[in-house]
Amino acid sequence: MTTTTSPTSLATGTTGERTPYGRYLRLLARYLRPHWRATLALTLALLGSIGMQLARPQIVRGFIDAAQAQADVDKLLAAALSFLAIGLVAQVLNVAATYLSTDLGFSATNALRADLAAHLLTLDMSFHNERTPGEMIERVDGDITAVSNFFSQFVIRLAGSALLIVGVLVMLFREDWRVGLALSGFAIGALLMMNRLRDVAVEDSTADRQASAELFGLLEERLEGLDDLRANGMAAYTMLRFHEKMRAFVDVGHKAWMARSVVWRTIMTLFGLAVVMALGIGAALYRQGAFTLGAVYLLLNYTQMLFDPLEQVAHQLQDLQKAAAGLGRVTELLDLRSSLRDGPETTFCATPENGNGVEPDAALSICAVGVSFAYSEDQPVLQDVTFTLRQGRTMGLLGRTGSGKTTLTRLLFRLYDANRGVIRIGGRDVRDLRLDALRRRVCMVTQDVQLFSATVRDNLTFFDPQIADEQIVSVLHELGMGEWFARLPKGLDTELTAGGGDLSAGEAQVLAFARAFLQDPGLVILDEPSSRLDPATEHLLERAMNRLLHGRTGIIIAHRLATVQRVDEIMIMEDGRIREHGPRAALAHDPRSRFYELLHTGLEEAFA
Repeated sequence: MTTTTSPTSLATGTTGERTPYGRYLRLLARYLRPHWRATLALTLALLGSIGMQLARPQIVRGFIDAAQAQADVDKLLAAALSFLAIGLVAQVLNVAATYLSTDLGFSATNALRADLAAHLLTLDMSFHNERTPGEMIERVDGDITAVSNFFSQFVIRLAGSALLIVGVLVMLFREDWRVGLALSGFAIGALLMMNRLRDVAVEDSTADRQASAELFGLLEERLEGLDDLRANGMAAYTMLRFHEKMRAFVDVGHKAWMARSVVWRTIMTLFGLAVVMALGIGAALYRQGAFTLGAVYLLLNYTQMLFDPLEQVAHQLQDLQKAAAGLGRVTELLDLRSSLRDGPETTFCATPENGNGVEPDAALSICAVGVSFAYSEDQPVLQDVTFTLRQGRTMGLLGRTGSGKTTLTRLLFRLYDANRGVIRIGGRDVRDLRLDALRRRVCMVTQDVQLFSATVRDNLTFFDPQIADEQIVSVLHELGMGEWFARLPKGLDTELTAGGGDLSAGEAQVLAFARAFLQDPGLVILDEPSSRLDPATEHLLERAMNRLLHGRTGIIIAHRLATVQRVDEIMIMEDGRIREHGPRAALAHDPRSRFYELLHTGLEEAFA
């Protein structure tokens, strides 16, 4: 099982704070560090924009006072042109900052998205079996999209807002210390209030993200089974479940939005009080003759300007609460670790059964000793399974559904580890091998062939550019797909549709064999490869199967006895144990064997 970190511990943090902002900032630094040039350019653009904002009210103040004093027209015109020039430069800097922050956000979040997807691929099957693909899509894409503003603007916008607040207060103190002191008190009080409210919506935002994941999980699951839903008249029930999830999503989302808006509503209230205070102070000082009309305008303008960065802080804190929910869920996934540990070995060892001391480079032997496994403690699936399959031999694996056939092959891949016992492939304990080394040499071909919306080349090589086109074409001809390949309009560059909708079942199955052939494994596992095929197409598949298994060790999971006519050995599973194992020819002529009974009574349905 995977090791998990509880959401509670993630929400609390290691130092007792309600949310681990220190960890989020370290994550931010990690993904912004490669883009330091763009970050520096964005910082400079924001600083320039702040300078322009502070200068404009001074120009307007001079213009008002000069106009009231009936100054020369040239002086007024120069002030107006300066105001326009500063406004133009400020707009250019704002556009540059918007572009840079957007680009930075996409770059950083895409890197995080890729790292998270790669990390999820390392987790064992117990994790993936508990979650739908739709939920995982929402976790990888939706949660990270929710934190894009955190990566692109949070620190820089927050720092820029802080600098603008300081700049405004310095300008106000220059005008009159009483004004500066009053509005400094307002700014400090507003910031303290927002800091107290910073976590008010994190819990609701986390619930919002989870409701979204559940909605997408339902959509993916229902779309996957669309044909069965239509055929069985389940449209009404599906829409009912969809409406239930949508209602939950809307209700939770509305609650989260209302909680996040508390900060903004608070700052709006405080701003209203600040404007009243600024008007009162300005009017009083003007009546005393301490302020000119331009200075009153300056006071009101700077008060308005003080609101802008405070509002920006409020928005950033709202986004931080939304981001904290996404970041908490992202870090929760990054904290998960697979129970499967990579071994140190990258090659298979030489043993007598593998060629008397010669390191295997083709066929690999299998030796299982006392293997037991259970997905949960009270439901054993395999019990004390012991068998040997020498290199270059093929074995037909028979048994009812639930007898343990598929689970046994999953242990060979190390999709899971056995609870007890040892599995050796090529003479090496599979737990001593690196996972990538093991899976390069062990290949499975299932009846459910997964084809991608990509070229024939990419579908066959799994996007590996190191495999030469000549090798791909040679394999296709060798497996009897030469005529099919000749009909392709663009050869290997021909695009296939996702799911292989433009191929017959037989063609798709042979393409899966071609994939395995190009991988050149030492052990091939075929999961009922001919179950979906008609007799005419099955001949093509048998030819491809024989070519694939030639010189390799093979296991064929079969539900039809005709599929295992050419294998060397038969192993029958019942209730997680080996009922029978031996040479096929010997079992076929032994009246006491289960395989003999099946052959002579035609009980193929026993394995359905």
